[in-house]
Amino acid sequence: MARLSHWLLASTTAAALMAGTAQAQETQEANRFVMVTHGVPSDPFWSVVKNGAEAAADLVGAELEYRAPSTFDMAKMQQLVQAAVASQPDGLILSFTDENALGSVVQNAVDNGIPVITINSGGDVARDYGARLHIGQSEYEAGKQAAERMQEMGVEKGVCVNHEQGNQGLDQRCDGFVDGFDGNADQLATTYDPTNIRNAIVAYLNQNNDVRGVLTLGPLAADPMIQAMREQGATDTFTLGTFDLSPGILEALDAGDLDFAIDQQQYMQGYLPVMFLDQFVKNGLLPAGDVATGPGFVTQENAAQVIELSSQGIR
Repeated sequence: MARLSHWLLASTTAAALMAGTAQAQETQEANRFVMVTHGVPSDPFWSVVKNGAEAAADLVGAELEYRAPSTFDMAKMQQLVQAAVASQPDGLILSFTDENALGSVVQNAVDNGIPVITINSGGDVARDYGARLHIGQSEYEAGKQAAERMQEMGVEKGVCVNHEQGNQGLDQRCDGFVDGFDGNADQLATTYDPTNIRNAIVAYLNQNNDVRGVLTLGPLAADPMIQAMREQGATDTFTLGTFDLSPGILEALDAGDLDFAIDQQQYMQGYLPVMFLDQFVKNGLLPAGDVATGPGFVTQENAAQVIELSSQGIR
C-alpha cells in the first residue's frame, strides 16, 4: 500500500509539473514584430504582402504591427521606422526603399539589439547597415530581363513608367530596363495618381511614335495603362509588360491585353520575414543568405493558374 501511495504521489506531482509548464508556455509573452513599408494603401501589391505577414504571425503566435505612410513619403516613412525602433520590438521588417533616409535608422535598430530583415527594396545595400538578410528580387536584373523579353518579341525601343521616382527599387528596375535596351529606352516619371499616369503615357506615346514597348512598375500604374490601351484600341499595337500581380493584371493577361507580368511573389515577402524572425528570436536560426522570391514571368499561358490564388489574396 505504501508503494501504491508513493506511485500516486509521484504521478500527481509529474502531472502538476506538466500542467504548470503548459500554463507557463500559454502565458509566455508573444514576440512582437513591426513591419514598415513604403506601400500606399491604394496599391494592391502591399495588401498581399500584409496578408502574408499576418498569416505567418497567426501561425507562430506572434504579434504583428504593420505600418505604412498614406502617400509615398520618405520623410514620413523614416518617422515610422524611428517610432518602431523606439518601441523596442523583438524584430523589425521594412522595405529598404531609400538608403539615405533609412540607413542610419536601421543601423540604430541594430545597435539597440533589434534584428532587422529587409524586404522588396534595397537588398544590395541593406547588409551595410546591419540587416540580417533581404527577401525579394534583384530589381535591376528584373528590369533588364523585361527589356530582353521585349526585344525577343520584336521591340526596338521602349519606355519605363516610374510612378515613384526616388524609390530605390523602382529606379533600379528602370535602370535595368534602359540598359537592357542598350540605351534605346526612356524613363517616364509620373505621380501615383491613376489619371496622371494614364494621361502621361498617352501623351508620351503620341510624341514618340517609334516606341513600341511599355513597362510599368506595379499594379498602381499598370491598371491605368491597360485602360488607356483598351480605350485607344492599341493593346495589339504595343508590347505591354508590368511588374507584380493583381486581379486586374491577371485578367488582362488572361484576355491577352497584357503580354507579361514580372512576379516577385510578394506574399512570401510578407510571410517569410515573420517566420524567420520568430525562429531567430526563439532559436537563433536564420538562412545563411538572402532569399530570392523573383523574378518570374506570368503570361497568358499560365495566368489562369494563379487567378484563383489572387482571389484569396495570395498572388
